[in-house]
Amino acid sequence: MADGPRHSVATQPAGTASTFRHAAVRIVEYDPTWPTRYAEEATSLTETLGSRLLRVEHVGSTSVPGMPAKPIIDILAAVAGYDDFPTVIADLEKLGYLYTPESESDDPDRRVFRKGPDDMTRLRTHHLHVTEAGSRYWERIVAFRDHLRHTPEAASAYADLKKGLAAEHAREPRSYTAGKHEFVTTVERITSWQ
Repeated sequence: MADGPRHSVATQPAGTASTFRHAAVRIVEYDPTWPTRYAEEATSLTETLGSRLLRVEHVGSTSVPGMPAKPIIDILAAVAGYDDFPTVIADLEKLGYLYTPESESDDPDRRVFRKGPDDMTRLRTHHLHVTEAGSRYWERIVAFRDHLRHTPEAASAYADLKKGLAAEHAREPRSYTAGKHEFVTTVERITSWQ
């Protein structure tokens, strides 16, 4: 992975950060249309980014059959590097994605895009995580997904944890995410990605 400077291009209007409010956390039962929604979006991404898109995967809880989840399709995309990132941002905007650099503070190995309603208090429809091919971030996210797919007891424990956290922290998305941290790092130790 290249160690060059980060290319951060803010696309939100001035003042947005101070008025930004997250949508409430809502966990729903597994929806069998999620894989189809991912596949349709992956096709659009592939057509739009062309050879710049090296790999694309369905990740997150919507990628685990039977897993209750926030109804947001998480997509992981690999690119060769960030040299052409402003063009990638512009092309993804054509598909309705908004680049959200403020979402990258917890992991600088990714670039985050969101797609969905303009009203940020409503759930987005898609989250796109872009990383460099072969990055630790890619390996870690795919290993976590695969562990949940192949270990039913882990998937069940994670589903229970998420439901409990969503009930307790529905209006506090950061607390919801923080509450999953110990579980996630435990799985990462098991899968050797911590």
